[in-house]
Amino acid sequence: MKKKLIGYSIFFIVLILGFWYFLFKDTDVFTRSTLLQRGYVKQFSFTNQDGLQFSNLDIAGKVCVSNYFFTTCRGICPKMNNNMRKVYEAFKDNSDVMILSHSCNPERDSVPIMKRYADSMKVNTRQWVFLTGRKDSLYNTARFSYGIDDPKNAVNKIEDDFIHTQFFALIDRNGNVRGGVYDGLKEDEVEKLISDIKSLLKEKPNHFVNGVFNN
Repeated sequence: MKKKLIGYSIFFIVLILGFWYFLFKDTDVFTRSTLLQRGYVKQFSFTNQDGLQFSNLDIAGKVCVSNYFFTTCRGICPKMNNNMRKVYEAFKDNSDVMILSHSCNPERDSVPIMKRYADSMKVNTRQWVFLTGRKDSLYNTARFSYGIDDPKNAVNKIEDDFIHTQFFALIDRNGNVRGGVYDGLKEDEVEKLISDIKSLLKEKPNHFVNGVFNN
């Protein structure tokens, strides 16, 4: 009788574990990284270096890194984008990774200028995208989606506002902003970013989230 009870118990445990596995096997419950979730990407629509609309829908299911720069910058931007190139080189053969470089000076950085800059970088612009658009939309995305600039830095007149940040944001396949704020001027933080991207690539897209991709 005791052996039967043990047998039945083992059978039901296996049955429950099997049911649990099939219930969650298409989610990332088995592969989810422990990286902190800081927020999620809200809807946006910008223009890429080829003059085409680029929106949040174009990054659905991708792991993305975002930053802000301007093409005439002679300060932090060249070093920052050189370090971003290390991220690009690490994943240039992986179509599941994208880099989004936004202009923080869109009055100057028109589509032709962004195209010229993108060409000078000699990268695959389907994977490393250079974006311009409305200044207020670009700045709101930096502050309220990516969290790479403090919202308190905003000024009343958008024409007087200016973002000049060296920080990178990491976005998972579901549009969640993950990990920390990565300093694009520090090589050790760029290496940490590369490691965290690898971690997020193991996660599966989850279509049950309340973020941007199911809006």
